[in-house]
Amino acid sequence: MDTIEKQLSASPNNRRYLLVVTTILLVLFIWSFTAINLQNVEESGWKIATSILSGIVHPDLDLLLTFTTQGVPYLLVETIAIAFLGTIIGSILAIPLAFLSASNVVPSPVAWVTRLLLIMIRTVPALVYGLMFIRVTGPGPFAGVLTIALVSIGMLAKLFVDAIEDLDTSILESMTSIGCTTFEKIRFGIVPQLFSMFLSTIIYRFDMNLREASVLGLVGAGGIGAPLIFAMNSYRWNEVGSILIGLVILILIVELLSNNLRGKLVRG
Repeated sequence: MDTIEKQLSASPNNRRYLLVVTTILLVLFIWSFTAINLQNVEESGWKIATSILSGIVHPDLDLLLTFTTQGVPYLLVETIAIAFLGTIIGSILAIPLAFLSASNVVPSPVAWVTRLLLIMIRTVPALVYGLMFIRVTGPGPFAGVLTIALVSIGMLAKLFVDAIEDLDTSILESMTSIGCTTFEKIRFGIVPQLFSMFLSTIIYRFDMNLREASVLGLVGAGGIGAPLIFAMNSYRWNEVGSILIGLVILILIVELLSNNLRGKLVRG
């Protein structure tokens, strides 16, 4: 009993540390509230918020259920296509960059330069890439696909690198000792270790890209974002409600499917 009491009394006193951290966080929290100014919210703003809620409750069913190129189902399919194709292209380009960034695969200078390139890619927001590609290819889904692909490269390569650096190299050494070729070591030693992790990461990125594709439509890069902003600017709140309902349903379905697939991959 005396030994336990001595150990408790000898334990470091963190009260001062906790007090300092708590004080700093409290000051930052209070300072953040200075950015909130309800006086800037005009009466018309509250009316618009009420109109949006009314549009969701009373959506334009013709727009929500029609299967023409102007209908919500077609726009949602276009958004899925932009996110899917952009994710595939980004994944293909991210794999070699990930191997070039892994310090256990390539020399350290090469890995450092490649990681610097990936950091630069991740620095630029998706909307900025979208505006740049629209200037190059013109408005439309193709600009959205290129934007999604480029945005995906940075995150996917970073997560792929973590998986590559956690490879169990003892398996490769065992395969070398029994005379396996380089292709056999890649096929039976590396791919089985990385496939599930890579695929799980790609599915997660697709889930994120679906939201990115919806936002990119606001700048004219295809998808459902452009009709949404046009409807809001025209005060057609019933159409806004229809588009938001379709978007919420789509995100929920993709979320459930992606979580299910990723769970199965992780569990094997």
